[in-house]
Amino acid sequence: MTTETQNLAGKTALVTGGSRSIGAAIAKRLAAEGATVAITYNGSPEKAAGVVGVIEQAGGKAIAIHADAGDPAAVRAAVARTVEELGSLDILVNNAGIALGGPIGDIAFEDYERMIAVNVTGVFVATQEASRHMQSGGRIIHIGSSMTRYAAFPTASLYTLTKGAVAGFNRSLVRDLGPKGITVNTVHPGPTDTDMNPDGGPVSQIVGPGMAIGRYGKPEEIASVVAYLASPEAAFVTGAEIVADGGFTA
Repeated sequence: MTTETQNLAGKTALVTGGSRSIGAAIAKRLAAEGATVAITYNGSPEKAAGVVGVIEQAGGKAIAIHADAGDPAAVRAAVARTVEELGSLDILVNNAGIALGGPIGDIAFEDYERMIAVNVTGVFVATQEASRHMQSGGRIIHIGSSMTRYAAFPTASLYTLTKGAVAGFNRSLVRDLGPKGITVNTVHPGPTDTDMNPDGGPVSQIVGPGMAIGRYGKPEEIASVVAYLASPEAAFVTGAEIVADGGFTA
């Protein structure tokens, strides 16, 4: 795949949850910047194949790996396969996530455990494994949520708990990986048109009036922020939390 810059030529990226919505947009954008891309998926094999197909048709290289982000063994295997098949790992994007919830008194403990497994444990395991393979210049990018800054509606306390954990992990991790030349940053998307929160869906009726620019975000706009953080231009940016939310939390 070609762009005017090809900032990521020669780099290998792993995007967890890369078969749809923001993850798919990130995978395609990193490939367009020259990276070889691996994506993980769990329940969307056809969509994962579609992302790989788009990248390959444009001249890039990509693979799709079936891996439940809530299964530590599967996450470790996905990182290992990425390195084995693609030769290296330079960029990790922890995008995989789910949203379960409800009023705090009604949340099933099983839902709590599943959310922690995917949104927190999966991020930790992927980061730990990837960091063992990364050299100086490596990039770790987490996808958080602007709800860690402003909870616009009820029933999302569990989701916000998990994304808050990721933000805290980000801040401390820079001290571990900075001396190795690896940067760590988090992107907090605001209301974005995704499968979980479509523009025109029930949540958009609540949060839509609060959008400063008058519209939902597009997955490609979140991918642009990730592409910058993955690029050489962001070598001095680490420990940052970039809120890309159309002014929703301003």
